[in-house]
Amino acid sequence: MYVYTWYQWLLFFFIYCFIGWVIESTYVSVRSFHFVNRGFLRLPLLPLYGSGAILMLFLSLPVKGNLLLVFLFGMIGASVLEYLTGYIMERLFKMKYWDYSKNPFNLNGYVCLGTSIAWGFLTILLTEVVHRPLEWLVFRLSATTCIFLVTGIGILFVYDTVQSTKAALDLGKVLESLTKIRAELEEVQVQMSLLKAETAQKVSELKSETMQMAASVKEETMVKLTSLKTETTNAIKESALAERLQALTETREKLTSRLTFYPKGILRRNPSASSRMFGEALRELKENAKKFKK
Repeated sequence: MYVYTWYQWLLFFFIYCFIGWVIESTYVSVRSFHFVNRGFLRLPLLPLYGSGAILMLFLSLPVKGNLLLVFLFGMIGASVLEYLTGYIMERLFKMKYWDYSKNPFNLNGYVCLGTSIAWGFLTILLTEVVHRPLEWLVFRLSATTCIFLVTGIGILFVYDTVQSTKAALDLGKVLESLTKIRAELEEVQVQMSLLKAETAQKVSELKSETMQMAASVKEETMVKLTSLKTETTNAIKESALAERLQALTETREKLTSRLTFYPKGILRRNPSASSRMFGEALRELKENAKKFKK
């Protein structure tokens, strides 16, 4: 097994984070027909790829030369990492940042057979081709230079990770709030429709009764008073529901229009993100993020 210092491992991590960002951003940009700064962070770094590469190296370098074991170790290790990362992120942030649910032989949408096999071949490519020149380059750097690079990139990385995590948590809360507001809006609209239908039905019935009444002035007056009282009560209820509807609509607009810079960036950088519980709210926020971009 190759022995690296702590700062060399960290430098490899950042290098592979950047390589992963280039691969993902290129792939998504080509499919979207416009540039997409892919990933969870604003920096051109994808921690999943960096972590995956380090894990692949750690597992495969001891068996380097045995391509079958390199393939199996890399495939299993990277798949476990991808599954755990996807599972934890969805539980924390209420969103799936990648989703293989439409792919055959997937496991809860976090991993699928095709991607796992690709991880295995990437591990072979990594250990046999890609890592050699990068290793040569890192070994040529002095300890001072490596530590300087790792420290500088690390500070930016930690800051961006903290900000992006806060933004993702806020985004999850917004999705939850929007879903609740959507449900309340639908309930209020149903109540208003039922109230209007009830009012119309009662007025129709009272008119019919009035026409069939005897010519008694007293009875006719009582019918009119009853009708007036019913209409007044329903009007008050309808006014209260209308106020509630307006308040909910205003709250919904505030939630969608006042997302800060970071949450909107997360939505734009992850156009394929999905949410099982808050799908409608997520689609609404994505549309808002597109308007913000324009």
